[in-house]
This record gives sequence, structure tokens and C-alpha cells, in this order.
Amino acid sequence: MADRHYHIILNPRAGTASALGLTGENVGERFAREGYSFDIDAHDERPLEERIEAALAGPADVIVAGGGDGTAAAIAQALVGTDKALAVLPLGTYNALSKDLGVPLDIDAAIIALRAMEKVKIDAAEVNGKIFLHNVLIGVIPGIAVGREAMRDASPLQWIGFIRFIVRRVSRAKRMAIVIDPDNSDARVERVQAIAVANNSYDEKLGGFLTRKRLDRGSLSLYVMKTLRVRDMLRITAEMFAGRWRGDDAISFESVRALTIRTHKPNLLVSLDGEVLTLSTPLNFEVKPQALLVLGSPEAPPVKAAETVPEGESVPQAEAVAVEA
Repeated sequence: MADRHYHIILNPRAGTASALGLTGENVGERFAREGYSFDIDAHDERPLEERIEAALAGPADVIVAGGGDGTAAAIAQALVGTDKALAVLPLGTYNALSKDLGVPLDIDAAIIALRAMEKVKIDAAEVNGKIFLHNVLIGVIPGIAVGREAMRDASPLQWIGFIRFIVRRVSRAKRMAIVIDPDNSDARVERVQAIAVANNSYDEKLGGFLTRKRLDRGSLSLYVMKTLRVRDMLRITAEMFAGRWRGDDAISFESVRALTIRTHKPNLLVSLDGEVLTLSTPLNFEVKPQALLVLGSPEAPPVKAAETVPEGESVPQAEAVAVEA
């Protein structure tokens, strides 16, 4: 494997990065200690789009997202279809992509692990032209996410208030009428409280929570919750950790390649890989099979396969497609 050159885009305000007091200087020291060839951009006062553009114009063959899932998705937007690979340092709050790719959640271990990581192709999903790698949430949940962002560095007393806010928000949430128009069946009208559109599908795994073994199925997963009360959220969360949540009556599930969601509202508040955005309706979803090159752990299920799959066919094994590093 040829030596790689890394370009690190650091978001020092991401959840874990902020908590650990990470800066461009001390992250750079860690990369230098491992003998990597790299450059680092910690200038978060600049627009992220400009920073990504500069990374693409540079010599790096791996762009490192030093932040959360939102930072990774923003960088992936520019990398889809290119020969530059995305790597992730788990510096956000949830770090869903890091977990699915087998990246250690400890920052020092994650940096050391880069050397052994392999380049693999995974699916990228898109809604109204915006790339997402984890999910898009619609309904009651994005409003809660707005409140969560305000709780960074909050005191224990403030967190108690936030929990009360969640309970009130969920208890008072009204169902909204939407038209769901999947590519493989007829359009239908539903009254829902929450919808999740995921890039690939979540597994039922003991101790797992919204984890995915496969990132290359070439499909989207639509999860519809017609009713989502506090008791439903608590029960479903417990079922997810127990690895038996798909049978819950509160959730319906289907797999699609493309999907349109319509509503009478001109705009919808959504959570896209943890970032809260307002998108114009209708929402048009599609999946781009194996469109993104990433670095993943060779020991993680998504990166063990060594067989290239012809365009338009699904992968016959429970792994993603490994490519030459």
C-alpha cells in the first residue's frame, strides 16, 4: 500500500472535540507522532464549503472529517464520484458512520488505526441534492434536535429541563398528513408523527443501536411511525438495544431505491445526519450505489469483501466492496 497523504478538516466545536479541547495543534501532533504525511485545517471560522474546496485542490488522497456525522456528510457531498477517499475521526456526539466502519471511538486509537484501514466503496444517499450517509429524520424529532444543540456544555440541572422539554414536545406532537410515493409501489397518504429515511437498513443486534452491517445494499430504508409517544420512544429504544425492534407495532418498514415525500407545507424541518435543515418540498430521495470511497477497518463487516460487483447488481455477501488501497 502506497503512503497516503491526509488532509484533516477539523471541527473543534463538534461534541467530542469540544469536550476534549482538541485543536489543530494537538491533533496535528498526534498525526506527526504516527509518522503520517498530512496537512490540517482547523480554521472553523471559514465556511466549510471553502475548506472542502481547498482540500480537493490539494495533494491529499484521503480527506479526514474531524467532526461528527454532519461534517462527514458535508465532505462526502464533494467526494462522491471522485477517487479521493473519506476517513472519519469520531469527534461528534453520536458518530454513527465511525461505528459502522469499525473506527475506534477513542481519538488516539482512531488515528493509529488509519494505517491499517482499507479503501472501500459504500452507498451515498441523497435528498433534494444533499448527500447523507446515515439518515434523514422528519416530524417530531428534528425539533428535539434543535434543543439538543443548545444543550452543549449544559449543567446537570439544564439537562433535567431538557428532558422535560422532550416529554412535552413528544406528548403534544400532532400527526401530519403526507404523501409517500416509493418507486416500487403506489403512492399513499399517511398521517404520521415521525419518519426516518436511512441509507441502507438498520440491524437487529443485541446491544446495537441504529447500527448497520451493510453499507452497500444499494437501497434506502423507510421507517414510518404513525404514533410516537414517550412510552413508544422508551419501548423502542429498549427493543433496539435488545435486538428485536422491527416487530414493534409502532414502526412500519420498507426498502426502496427512490422515494418522494409530499406535504401541503412548502418547507419541512429535517435532521440530516444530525444537522437540522429546512428543505423545500417535495423531498426527493434516491440512493447512489457504491458512489463514495471511504476508509474502514479491515475487521469490520462492511469492509471484508474483495469482490467487485457489476454496476446495477447487489452484493451477494454481507460486506461492502473493498478496492485497492
